[in-house]
Amino acid sequence: MTTSDPAGDGRFRRVIITGASSGIGKATAERFAQEGWAVCLVARREALLREIVAGLPGGPHLVCPGAYENPETAERLEALVGTTWGGLDVLVNNAGVSMSAPVVGSALAEWRKPFDIMVDGAVAMSRLAAGLMNGPGRIIHVTSIHGERVEVEAGAYAMAKAAINHYCRSLALELAPRNILVNAIAPGFIDTPMSVADGVNELETEWFRQNYVDGHHLPLRRAGQPSEIAGVAYFLAGPDASYLTGQVITVDGGLTITF
Repeated sequence: MTTSDPAGDGRFRRVIITGASSGIGKATAERFAQEGWAVCLVARREALLREIVAGLPGGPHLVCPGAYENPETAERLEALVGTTWGGLDVLVNNAGVSMSAPVVGSALAEWRKPFDIMVDGAVAMSRLAAGLMNGPGRIIHVTSIHGERVEVEAGAYAMAKAAINHYCRSLALELAPRNILVNAIAPGFIDTPMSVADGVNELETEWFRQNYVDGHHLPLRRAGQPSEIAGVAYFLAGPDASYLTGQVITVDGGLTITF
């Protein structure tokens, strides 16, 4: 059963979710809405966002289309949320990009692009959220196990995730006096559209089966589902996480505990 007043104090809870048009972001929007929260969805594809919102229970839900690292998107989002909701309780910064480029030999601008997009976006959304939180709040960044692991030609992606993990720790220190808690979720293999490259879903390849399903590298022997990350985000937004800040929660089926 959902309610627009999950805290029982006469006001609805409000959450911004970036990268909300698919995968983890969409699942997170659905989970919060099912629990009675008002959700603001941010992503580039407006039509898809509006389709998702139309299927969500409760409200009042909002849509803010745009690239989350774009200052204009942040300005419109701040005005929309401030005017409509009057404040904010939680930010789930899930948006990300997957781009590959060699560390040596690629143009610097090309190699830096995923780093610039994700780190600039994390900073812009965090500053916006902190400004809208006029009481206790939560900021949750979805990063990756790549924050501590690397793959060939994924250096900028890994650097960005590592930087955001450390940014969470810095934010946790500076925002603690305001009772704004800041944490990160680091997923492993999750069955989302980002698993598909050049029309091939890596989770359905022989390489994945041999190494992770039949092999010994992934104890749970399967990819995670977006709803499983959404559940952790909802926990971090709730009362049971009231003494948890500055942490990176790894959710990877045991992938990083073995070798």
